[in-house]
Amino acid sequence: MKLLRPLAWIFGLLTLAVAAFIVWVVWPGDDPVPSPLVTDQPRPWEQQAATQYIPSVDPPASAPNAQPDENCESRQAPAGARSANTASLSSMIWYPFGRPEVGWEIYAPRIAAEIRTRCAPSTPGFAAALAIWQRTHGLQPSGILDGNTFQPMLSGWHLARPFVRINAQGICPGAPPLSALETARSEESYGGKTIQLRPGALDSYRQMVSQAKAAGVVRRPEILTIFSGFRDPAADAERCARDNNCQGLVRTICSAHRTGLAMDIYIAAAPGFGPDSSADDNRRAMARSDVFQWMIVNAGRFGFVNYPYEPWHWEWTGEPLLPGVPIKSLPQAGSTPVDPTPVPAPLRLPR
Repeated sequence: MKLLRPLAWIFGLLTLAVAAFIVWVVWPGDDPVPSPLVTDQPRPWEQQAATQYIPSVDPPASAPNAQPDENCESRQAPAGARSANTASLSSMIWYPFGRPEVGWEIYAPRIAAEIRTRCAPSTPGFAAALAIWQRTHGLQPSGILDGNTFQPMLSGWHLARPFVRINAQGICPGAPPLSALETARSEESYGGKTIQLRPGALDSYRQMVSQAKAAGVVRRPEILTIFSGFRDPAADAERCARDNNCQGLVRTICSAHRTGLAMDIYIAAAPGFGPDSSADDNRRAMARSDVFQWMIVNAGRFGFVNYPYEPWHWEWTGEPLLPGVPIKSLPQAGSTPVDPTPVPAPLRLPR
């Protein structure tokens, strides 16, 4: 009997193990949920000057806006929110991309799309919509645009861009062969440049432009023409080394243009500036334009996402990126910072 007891225990354990294995194999379950992006890379707004060459960090298809009958003046907003937003819109000193900027009007159209409102930043309706967004994202519903509110927005915009997600893993996507590219028509090119893109991206661009024209926001022939498309990685590397200008915010050693899916589009230009000048006055003029505000709301329907620092830079997400190589394996000439960029500092609100 004493001998049978251990055997019974062993038999029982084996039976339980077999049963557990069968349940594990055949039991129906939900599809696995993709794990969130885990990386030890600093977030884009935390980049120091020495690492800012990673990419042109971009963003997302916009959220749908509210209905046209939204009453922007009569909505109940948190106390003081309207006046705070009105003041900070043109006077807040901050570092959303590592360099000092004054005001947040440049990002106002995207913020409005994010919080689903058509109301101007200086209205109670905007503050009320922002307070709702803050509450649903676990923030203090002050209705005031500040750094704690903008940071999670910016993070979401960055991660909506496939190029950034791949870059954050230390990988630079591959470039397509020239034979896989299509050349834009002359009327689609700004200044007569030869523009090449992957066919799907060019086709979606054409559909988007057609809709923009139908909406009445293309009032001059140069609007929405393309001034930069595919860039050969070897030629880009030569330019980085020659000009020593690939430190990150505007140019990088791993450019999204190498994918054949990125394009720089003429939006607008302030007097005295070109369509790709990153001067605040120029970017502000773009943010105020009807075509940019239309793009923020509608470009996502055609698969395009935008880098918020550059209103002209858009990428198509309708095809996967090609297999790439480690960013560290790319030529590094021209990526050493010349003038260190200030570390992002807390926002200074107007008194």
